[in-house]
Amino acid sequence: MTSTFKVGDVAIGSGNLFLIAGPCVIESEDHTIRMAEIIKGVTRALHIPFVFKASYDKANRTSIRSFRGPGLVEGLRILKKVKNEVGVPVLTDVHQAADVAKVAEVADVIQIPAFLCRQTDLIVAAAMSERVVNIKKGQFVSPWNMKQAIEKCRAAGNEKVFLTERGSSFGYNNLVVDMRSLAIMRKFAPVVFDATHSVQLPSAAEDNGDKPASSGGQPEFIPVLARAAVAAGVDGIFIEVHDNPKEAKSDGANALESTKLRGVLKELLAVQAALAAARA
Repeated sequence: MTSTFKVGDVAIGSGNLFLIAGPCVIESEDHTIRMAEIIKGVTRALHIPFVFKASYDKANRTSIRSFRGPGLVEGLRILKKVKNEVGVPVLTDVHQAADVAKVAEVADVIQIPAFLCRQTDLIVAAAMSERVVNIKKGQFVSPWNMKQAIEKCRAAGNEKVFLTERGSSFGYNNLVVDMRSLAIMRKFAPVVFDATHSVQLPSAAEDNGDKPASSGGQPEFIPVLARAAVAAGVDGIFIEVHDNPKEAKSDGANALESTKLRGVLKELLAVQAALAAARA
């Protein structure tokens, strides 16, 4: 059974679709606030609840030369400004338990990265912060084994936890989404579908001298997989959105260009409405 709880005014597990969106990493204060304002404008017009996402540090980049973000102190300052000036709840990922207390002072949702979904100490620390916790399913983990991650959080006294599907490893440098996982994991907790990391080609772009090695992507499939996930009954959709993906400092190859967001969300609302009508 899934539980229902709130992140600000965003109800999670209520049956109403919500959006988690933003650039992969905080690139600058101006860019972060601009992206939050752009996405808020789209979601407000469509009446979709919205949580802003951006990372202060990407500790799992492919290359040592890749941009990681502004760091904990500066990143949290910028996220706090997004909360105060744009007026939306914020989500950011945490890679080590030592950062959790500081992050919890600002973030409404603490995200456990996919590569760290089995790190007990990190999950417990996030749970004990009393913030909402999002655990991303690792590419190497079966959907039914994510029940153990949920139980770690709940054993620490926090029921406000949800899961995010972001695809499973399919050979080298490729991911595939098993839509059965959405229904399986929703037996344990509310489920979000990450429509952009699911089209990632992990570490597929080689170092060419000018640019460090990085992940590739197939963003043309973002709307396809997102529609399928909504039809499968997810609670929310996660989309990394950028105003210029080709110049993004992280994950631009699998990001959705911001001018396309409205069209994608309208399709998702139409799918959800069609399902509701069929069940009425």
